[in-house]
Amino acid sequence: MGALLRMILQRLALGVLTLFVVSVVIFGATELLPGDLASSLLGQAATPETVAALRRQLGLDLPAPVRYWNWLTGALQGDFGVSLANRRPISDMIAARLGNTIFLALYAAALAVPLALVLGILAALWRNSVFDRVSNAGALTAISFPEFFVAYILVLWLAQSGYFPSMVRISPVSTFADKIYMAFLPALTLTLVVTAHMMRMTRAAIINLMAQPYIEMARLKGLSPLRIVLRHALPNALAPIINVVALNLAYLITGVVVVEVVFVYPGLGQLMVDSVAKRDIAVVQAIALIFASAYVLLNLTADVLATLTNPRLMSKG
Repeated sequence: MGALLRMILQRLALGVLTLFVVSVVIFGATELLPGDLASSLLGQAATPETVAALRRQLGLDLPAPVRYWNWLTGALQGDFGVSLANRRPISDMIAARLGNTIFLALYAAALAVPLALVLGILAALWRNSVFDRVSNAGALTAISFPEFFVAYILVLWLAQSGYFPSMVRISPVSTFADKIYMAFLPALTLTLVVTAHMMRMTRAAIINLMAQPYIEMARLKGLSPLRIVLRHALPNALAPIINVVALNLAYLITGVVVVEVVFVYPGLGQLMVDSVAKRDIAVVQAIALIFASAYVLLNLTADVLATLTNPRLMSKG
């Protein structure tokens, strides 16, 4: 286990460094935005004295490195400051939306992961068959379409016919069944987008192992093709499959902005777009940092799980 622990510590250190660089990029990008934030908030009728007073109140009169340090230390303590649009604590605004985004990501993952594994296994089992060609064509088609196009097609087919709502209205008093029903279309959109990657990776990983000597030995013993795939090929193909699943889970959390906007889903993506429209830079910075943290954490999880499922790497410990 020494090699595994060393790898985890190395990945953690690299993740912390990556988040630091990302935080610099996020803060620096907002600094490069044209115009003055205080002037845009007060409008053209504001006097220079009023603008100067607001700049002092927001801390914009401080040097950029000082403001970055204050923002970063506050974020590490869970304090992202106060929204410039409605003067509410940003942490409270994010907490109200974060649960909805995680629910949507888990909902889509619960649909996409089993579907992708089943399709990938069957495509590898029936290689070059009609099912294999059709599933690959469907996967390439799903990859080629952007999320908003898939979302609007589903709205046209399923929402306008009255089966599911086109706008998600989730409140704190909504039951679990209500959330499942209301969020079905955005979850289905994400499922169609990410299933293709996972299905093709599952198929490719299993096919690469089918020519191995131990697979040939299993065939000579008279085992059925399905048993060979499930018992011998799939366990040894878990490392690349877990990697692509974890990366797609990271996408489900960080890439939901477009889907949430199309379905007016009350998550972090919708909040981010609303904050950009209101020029609420502090909220945009906070959400961007949360998305980056989730992506780095899930990448670390993928590395650890891939190592745990690889006997050759585990034996080095």
